[in-house]
Amino acid sequence: MNYRRFGKLEWKVSALGFGCMRLPTVGGEHSKINEPEAIRMIRYAIDHGVNYVDTAYGYHDGNSEILVGKALRDGYRERVRLATKLPIWRINSREDMDRIFNEQLKKLQTDFLDFYLLHSLNGESWKKAVGLNVFEWAEKVMAEGRIKYLGFSFHDDYEVFKGIIDGYDKWTFCQIQYNYENEDVQAGTRGLKYAAEKGLAVVIMEPLLGGNLTNPPPAVRKTWDEAKEDPVEMALQWLWNKPEVSVVLSGMSAMGHVQGNVASASRSGINTLNMEHLDLIARVREKYKELRPIPCTKCGYCMPCPNGVDIPRNFDLYNQGVAYNTMGQSKGEYNSEWFPKEQRASACKDCKTCEEKCPQGIKVSEWMTRINEEFGSK
Repeated sequence: MNYRRFGKLEWKVSALGFGCMRLPTVGGEHSKINEPEAIRMIRYAIDHGVNYVDTAYGYHDGNSEILVGKALRDGYRERVRLATKLPIWRINSREDMDRIFNEQLKKLQTDFLDFYLLHSLNGESWKKAVGLNVFEWAEKVMAEGRIKYLGFSFHDDYEVFKGIIDGYDKWTFCQIQYNYENEDVQAGTRGLKYAAEKGLAVVIMEPLLGGNLTNPPPAVRKTWDEAKEDPVEMALQWLWNKPEVSVVLSGMSAMGHVQGNVASASRSGINTLNMEHLDLIARVREKYKELRPIPCTKCGYCMPCPNGVDIPRNFDLYNQGVAYNTMGQSKGEYNSEWFPKEQRASACKDCKTCEEKCPQGIKVSEWMTRINEEFGSK
């Protein structure tokens, strides 16, 4: 494993971090984690040098923190820095902060958290955090030694990101969505550089765009194959090539993912890609832009839908149909008995609840109408 600077801290972080939002599940149910396999995967990663584990209050419908707590028994907690997050959308008082934080410590089976993030900040949630004076509460808990360092994860545009960094002078780190297809999305490259210039460690999430970069459509696969390069390896190395990147989180759902990413991290380094590599990635980026119309990363923040619609699944069917030129196949799956009617785009009531939560700013209701027009029975 290779290690990198973590902002201004003396401590060095593993190039690869374990993100616990996409752990293996049982029966395809997001809330039912395959505990033995997930624990085996996390411990394998730690045994091979990973020293940063990231989870959150809501991951796997609240079960991720419980699983991580179990995985870090038997001495594993002492070998890692542990990060979890305060869901700003769930708090309205100091009492809420205390209640959720204490619940997290209990679930994680620990007395303190190394890194604590204000989760998924955007313009509105930042105003809420300021209004509730979250920082006074956090600094009190930090003084008690129950939080070591405070940071935030982010989903909005660059100007909002810059304002949040400048709005509080005790940030240690931030977490941003970033990959070769998102250079100009959300915080983007400008945000990455700005945070690093301010001395913040930068944690990367969605390095493979919710898995979308791992299984390229034919037109993109041809570009990779001609260059004799692996798409996952290149996506990760593109991030590790940048000196501003501290750690790359991967939401790994199978042991093969862990083994492959650990091996890739051992080959990582700053400024190791040559111009041929960078030109190849630029060409692939342009191919993807031509092929994938909906910028969904399958993060699940839009869920649950109050009307029962499986928003990510509808988006994935449409994107896959466009990218692979298999709209007929996608339509067949949309109308199959395996896709309940109440979960299809046709069940959308245009309430826009999901649009308030979507990190990508997708006009979900408009896309639901379009998807149903394309796939619905006529």
